[in-house]
Amino acid sequence: MLIESLSGVRGYDTALTGELIQSYACALKDLLACRKVVIGRDSRASGIRIQEQLTVALRHCGIAVIDLGVCPTPTVEMAVVRHRVNAGIVITASHNPLPWNGLKFIGADGLFLSPDQMAQIRDTRQNLFAKYTDFKTSIGDFEQYDQANHDHIAAILDLPYLDIAAIRQRHFKVAVDAVNGAASLIIPDLLRELGCEVITVNCDPHLQFPHPPEPLPENLTDLMQTVRDSSADLGLAIDPDGDRLAIVSDKGLPISEEYTLVLATKLVLSETKAKSRLVVANLSTTRALEDLARQYAAEVIRTPIGEINVARKMQTIGALIGGEGNGGVILPEAHLGRDSLVGTALVLQLLTTENRRLSEVMQSLPQYFMSKRKAPRGQADFNEICKRLRQLVTSAEVNTEDGLKFSWSDRWVHIRTSNTEPIVRIYAEAPTRPEADQLAEHLVRILQTLN
Repeated sequence: MLIESLSGVRGYDTALTGELIQSYACALKDLLACRKVVIGRDSRASGIRIQEQLTVALRHCGIAVIDLGVCPTPTVEMAVVRHRVNAGIVITASHNPLPWNGLKFIGADGLFLSPDQMAQIRDTRQNLFAKYTDFKTSIGDFEQYDQANHDHIAAILDLPYLDIAAIRQRHFKVAVDAVNGAASLIIPDLLRELGCEVITVNCDPHLQFPHPPEPLPENLTDLMQTVRDSSADLGLAIDPDGDRLAIVSDKGLPISEEYTLVLATKLVLSETKAKSRLVVANLSTTRALEDLARQYAAEVIRTPIGEINVARKMQTIGALIGGEGNGGVILPEAHLGRDSLVGTALVLQLLTTENRRLSEVMQSLPQYFMSKRKAPRGQADFNEICKRLRQLVTSAEVNTEDGLKFSWSDRWVHIRTSNTEPIVRIYAEAPTRPEADQLAEHLVRILQTLN
């Protein structure tokens, strides 16, 4: 199993062979004229082997390598800029379970490579591998750098929206489930810097994932119970590569990961003095953002799915904040990438500023419920499926920028092929959970008849 997309390459670890890794190293050399790169990885055991093979391949292409070790994806993004290198590579399959692993590619600006650049790498890597196979006369330098997590935390503590002293005075009690991933040490360290009492759950990067790694409510039972048993102020759940954040309230109940961005946006919009108030989110992110934005005379701009699409749009229009409804918060003052540390700090600042418990803050926000479904991609042409769907679904506003999205006055449904798995995703949102479930299931049934 191997998937090459705008998100990079992912596959079973056995599919990430030495030859494949070398071909990607050579393609990166050719595309970006790399002289120096940084490499980081999440905690998967297969990452050790992949990191070693990638380092050898890059150095044999004459590229110097700075090895950051185990660290979150956003930490690597920030390190690219800090060390002024040509590129960064993250060895991770993000939320995919074992035995998946993968490679993500970052440009010199600290952003993921564009879809066009990824297409170039994908389409030319085999030819480039042949070109560079015997190129061993110029061996790039190698350096290990173990301060990347420290640098990342220091940057978070310097964000303009934070009143560090005020947060510390609250002495928050926070439970953390990092699924034994790349954020297992950095998130607790950040929380301690913010004066929090930290209760760790699954925060040992030397151990395997204790449950399915995507931070969805059904995977967070240990965290929810820990919050209840310890009377914590909140619980934080982070995916394996540390860019997504889901939250459990002080009641021990999961907050939809859609609302991580809503909470962070509320803090930024309430604190900013900027006249241009733009927020960017992808097409599948909750419409609660629009409702919230109206309260602060702000506007939400939508993009196709994919972190790079959100980040590039934010960069182009000068957005205050952005992200994706999967728990990904992007704040330009930190960097233009999803970052669980940014989300954590902004949520704690919001609780500090409002001086209310998280469950109380949630009650004050626009309320929507989202239903997420998956269906096999099947053999039918997806574009033909979309044409048929447009004939079957009427009285809706239609968006075709990324798959097909139908919107009504208080609900929507979005159907698209996944960038990271061989499936079709169906997301639906409505004012109540039964209505959202009904809308999603209706589209699943239609898809089954068309596939």
